[in-house]
Amino acid sequence: MQRILTLLVCSAGLAAAQEGQALFQKNCAMCHKPGGENRTPTPDVLAQLPPQAIVAALETGSMKAQGAALSAPERLAIARFLSKSTTAEPVSTDANTCPSKPPLTSLAGWNGWGVDQSNSRFQPAAAARLTADQVPNLKVKWAFGFKGGGGVVYGQPTIAGGRLFFGSADGTIYSMDARTGCTYWTFKVPSAVRTAITLTTMPNKRYVAFFGDIKANVYALDAQTGEQVWQIKVDDHPVARITGAPKLYKGRLYVPVSSIEEASAGSASYACCKFRGSVVALDASTGKQLWKTYSIPDAPSSTGKNSAGADRFGPAGAAIWDSPTIDEKRKLLYVGTGNQYSDPPSKYSDAVLALDLDTGSMKWAKQLTGGDGWNFSCISPNKASCPTSLGEDTDIGSSPILRSVGHGHDLLIVGQKSGVVWGLDPDKQGEVAWSTRIGKGGALGGIMWGSAASDDTVYVPLSDFGGSKIGESGLSGGGMFAIKIANGEKVWYTPPAKPACAGKIGCTPSQMAPATLIPGVVFSGSMDGHLRAYSTKDGSVVWDFDTLPEFATVNGVKAHGGSLSATGPTIADGMLFVNSGYGALGGMAGNIMFAFSVEGK
Repeated sequence: MQRILTLLVCSAGLAAAQEGQALFQKNCAMCHKPGGENRTPTPDVLAQLPPQAIVAALETGSMKAQGAALSAPERLAIARFLSKSTTAEPVSTDANTCPSKPPLTSLAGWNGWGVDQSNSRFQPAAAARLTADQVPNLKVKWAFGFKGGGGVVYGQPTIAGGRLFFGSADGTIYSMDARTGCTYWTFKVPSAVRTAITLTTMPNKRYVAFFGDIKANVYALDAQTGEQVWQIKVDDHPVARITGAPKLYKGRLYVPVSSIEEASAGSASYACCKFRGSVVALDASTGKQLWKTYSIPDAPSSTGKNSAGADRFGPAGAAIWDSPTIDEKRKLLYVGTGNQYSDPPSKYSDAVLALDLDTGSMKWAKQLTGGDGWNFSCISPNKASCPTSLGEDTDIGSSPILRSVGHGHDLLIVGQKSGVVWGLDPDKQGEVAWSTRIGKGGALGGIMWGSAASDDTVYVPLSDFGGSKIGESGLSGGGMFAIKIANGEKVWYTPPAKPACAGKIGCTPSQMAPATLIPGVVFSGSMDGHLRAYSTKDGSVVWDFDTLPEFATVNGVKAHGGSLSATGPTIADGMLFVNSGYGALGGMAGNIMFAFSVEGK
């Protein structure tokens, strides 16, 4: 009897697995392909999620539109087919609690996304305390393992007063000792936190940390204790999110808002599209909204029905993925925008916007690629909601960098997924001073997450993932460029190294991650799992670290690296911090953060 019962259970399990596989192939596989050209988590990344997380995404999360066409048992069947997550108890987040909690007394370090208001990602010598001669001797001092992140590591570390502050894919916020890796406190929010954390000192001398999550909530926490100060939702659209780090200036917090409504549009029954990117200004003390400016000024209106009979709306899109850049001299804020989701086309997608810091009024908009309409319907057989103004999805996902070129003249340096680096004149409403093509560009091509700039040179990593065009594959892309800021002339180019992990899904030489610069050396992470340091003199590689192997961690979580993307290294006080394991966008999953110092001391 026991044998018969066992056979029956096994048969039922096999049938359920086959049903889940069939449902996945019919409803999901077109977008969730190995290789990641469609910018969705690949099956190997989804396999690391627990079933309940996949069900939640189909019922209330980013895949709600697709999940609406499925029954509850069908959603569960897909989740059980995909998930290979174990049920083992996770290691406690307090496994390495600091023995004492001295007061935070300084914000010196690397604050927020770009380290300064101009988003240069350049750490001066006095703050870095790491010289070009010392870089070849960097070794791991300690490593930290993320738990429950589903193989997608988010949260560029912020360094302040000898502490680290960073978020994670499971919504846990950490405050840790930078030297030892012990944990001062954690704070849990319900959804993933992708943004870097921005800190400030309030008039009452209280240190406060700000960040956003993928449900479009903004939080303020006491940086000493981790207690919540305030929370506010800045956009009510169901799939609005915050990916770019909020920028703080004179008591105001400027928050960029993006979304994944592109993915929702992949369902033929979805009424596409109504989301518009925006910047929201908040009072840093209270969270009160001061102003909100949409990237597309005109609200979407009905444009008829799609081929499946669902309502259509537009214009929509122009999400803002990047952290704002502050221009104190002109009292302006700059952001780059993404592609358009639906017709009619506007002049605000794939553009740089200049907003008044006090009022939010749009002073000018410079579109760099027109007619760039795209959503997930465009890769569906029905193409029900694909815009007629179809483009290649060449967002500006990296923060503009403001740099002086002398005699009171400044330029905005802008990297775009088109494969072009632009020099724009902020005194002439973004007029193009120069443009330099470094790659083929495309949906995952060109410049993805950001560059770094000294006074006279910008250092630009190239993605061009898989040949860059949607549907292409192969080990292509990558490389590091040095470009003169004054005129766009290429100074040097270093081609990518052949990946040692070739043959592994997600292993490519593409360099999506943002660069980080100190005097004499620029750092760049690669989708092959390597972090490399290049001499700024000639582009020669002076240090190369493979993050892929498993490493022992200070909190006892089993961890290894993966692709480096979306966030870059942060450097202060003689140490470098970087996370590894960005399994989205076709990358290799991982769950680790490294702390490096000279000789690991």
